[in-house]
Amino acid sequence: MSLAYGNMPLDRGTNQRKNKRWLSAEFTQDKTLFCLINDGMSLFEKRAVHMPIYLSRTQLPTLTVDSCIYLGKGALGKGTLDKESRSVFAVDFNKLRFSTQQELTEVGQWLGLRKVTATLSAIDASILALAKGLVHWHISHQFCGQCGHANRSVEAGHARRCSDCRNMSFPRTDPAVIMLVEKMFDDGIARCLLGRQASWAKGMYSTLAGFVDPGETLEQAVVREVMEETAIIAETPQYITSQPWPFPASIMLGFTAVATSEKIDISQDDLDDAQWFTREQLADFVVNNSKVEESEESNEPQYKMSSGDSISSYLITAWLNKEIGQY
Repeated sequence: MSLAYGNMPLDRGTNQRKNKRWLSAEFTQDKTLFCLINDGMSLFEKRAVHMPIYLSRTQLPTLTVDSCIYLGKGALGKGTLDKESRSVFAVDFNKLRFSTQQELTEVGQWLGLRKVTATLSAIDASILALAKGLVHWHISHQFCGQCGHANRSVEAGHARRCSDCRNMSFPRTDPAVIMLVEKMFDDGIARCLLGRQASWAKGMYSTLAGFVDPGETLEQAVVREVMEETAIIAETPQYITSQPWPFPASIMLGFTAVATSEKIDISQDDLDDAQWFTREQLADFVVNNSKVEESEESNEPQYKMSSGDSISSYLITAWLNKEIGQY
């Protein structure tokens, strides 16, 4: 099983990166690569097939090691320059000198990662996701949560220290449960529960999901979220798999659960709709998901699955194929 953004090949060097001498040596090596993030977007070649652009030190002459975030070291493999082990740093494009920014404007194009994930290698997608998440964390934690003074990046960008009270802040990941809820109906046909937000593309449905509350187990979160969003009673949550989701700072924890009630009520939550779907209906989801345009003449609802890079898509497809779930 291999989900998008979970194929990190880099050794994060947790102990080594705290050594300034070691970090500087990695920073100055000719083979070291730099991954730029610009307002959440990554840099790609200007081609039909999007290839990420990793820059060298010579392309970033004014860059200093203190303005970078160390991602790790490893063989990047297909989709990058070669399979030689090398260090990779993330850089916030907006912190570069204006003259450097101007020189880089013609190098490639800025694109949102999720828009091109399907065309990337699993390794590149994972590296870019990590870079995006860490750069966002630095932007959103510029000031100390205790005294309000400015934070400074330390430990190769994996911590920030207050310039006044010396309080340390570290990147955090917010756990969120995402669940495929199933039920065997009285007609002998199994169905799963999917919902949609009003802001989503027309006809798109996904598994239910929500953040874990403080003092709550993952299993309790599954049951609570299903009840809050749809008024459906769920039980026996079973963990399936997880997926890093640094958009900006989550990890998705996939579950199945069995419903003991049938009537849906979305009036107490922000869902636009929720429905029970059979496997026969889900098979049409797969077909309709590949359509560019919907038929204006058709009166039939044109359902779509959530994007292929998401764990939701995996859970739905796995249930459709009877790889997960009780029914």
